[in-house]
Amino acid sequence: MKLWFSAFASMFLVFAAGAAPGGRTMHLTSPDFSAKGEIPTVHTCEGPDRAPGLAWTDVPAASKSFVLIVDDPDAPDPAAPKMTWVHWVVYNLSASTRGLAAGGTLPAGALDGLNDWKRTGWRGPCPPVGRHRYFFKLYALDAMLPDLKRPTKAQVEKAMQGHVLAQAELVGTYQKK
Repeated sequence: MKLWFSAFASMFLVFAAGAAPGGRTMHLTSPDFSAKGEIPTVHTCEGPDRAPGLAWTDVPAASKSFVLIVDDPDAPDPAAPKMTWVHWVVYNLSASTRGLAAGGTLPAGALDGLNDWKRTGWRGPCPPVGRHRYFFKLYALDAMLPDLKRPTKAQVEKAMQGHVLAQAELVGTYQKK
C-alpha cells in the first residue's frame, strides 16, 4: 500500500509540473518574445494587435488536441490586482499542430472561445497602469472537446477536466509606452 501511494504521488507531481508521460516536459515558446521578456508593441493595443507566433515541443504521444488560454492576472493594476483578464481562448487545436503563426489565424478545426471583451480571437496587452504579466498556457488533452459554441475560459476549463495530459506555460510582460 505504501509503495503504491508513493508511486501515485510521484506520478501526480510529474503531471502537475507539466511533464508528459515518459518524463519529458512539454515546452511553449515564441519567436516574438522570450520567456518573461517584453511582448513587442506589434502584438498590443498600441500597435496592430496581431497575435504573437507560438511553437510547442515534447508533446505527449497520446495527445488528441490542444487548448490555449492567454490571460493577465494583474488586472487592472499589478500593485492591486482584482481579476484575471482573459485575452484569448482557443480549443480543439489538432494533435498534429505544433504552433501558431503570428497574426492569430487558426488552423482548420480549431475553435475560438470568448475573451473578456466578449469577442473571439486575440486581443493583446493594453494594461491601464503598470507592467503586467501575460500567461500563455497550453494544455495537451487526450480528447477533442465538443463544440462549446463560443465558450468562456471557465467553460473550456470545465470541459477539459480529466483530459489534461500535460501543460506548458510561457509568460511575457508589457507596459504601455
